[in-house]
Amino acid sequence: MDSYQFATIGLIHFLFAILSMVLGAMIILLKKGDRKHKIIGYCYVFCMFGLNISALTIYDLFEFFGPFHVFALFSLATVIGGFIPAFLKKPEDSWLEYHYEFMNWSVVGLYAAFWSETFMKFFSFVGMTGFWLLVGSATVITVGIGAYFIKKKKVKMLGKYEH
Repeated sequence: MDSYQFATIGLIHFLFAILSMVLGAMIILLKKGDRKHKIIGYCYVFCMFGLNISALTIYDLFEFFGPFHVFALFSLATVIGGFIPAFLKKPEDSWLEYHYEFMNWSVVGLYAAFWSETFMKFFSFVGMTGFWLLVGSATVITVGIGAYFIKKKKVKMLGKYEH
């Protein structure tokens, strides 16, 4: 691929990332279960697919299938794991819990990737050891904060929507 194709893929990836972050934040902050939530959710799923598929075509950091490609596959799994139960309303007794868990982890992973990418771009002068320390720290902190809020809100959130 020439540099124009890389730049185009990078731009597409960036745009899907920004849209996914905005939509993910809206989903987290706005009322759940109504028509607006569903429309924003469908848009989020579409953007996350675009984001992760574009990520799987970017090889400029390692020049091979690397750890960030694995995270993209994991991200796709969380989006699919959250979308399918909500779309099918199955399993009947636990679809909402699956939807809640997987979609929240999808958003947490998205923001962890954002911080990792940000640190990678702005602190590239630290070398590979510093790079992994920054990426690891950003990921651990984001996942820790996300886990706290997912657990804290789970009972309250799911209790509102149980029949």
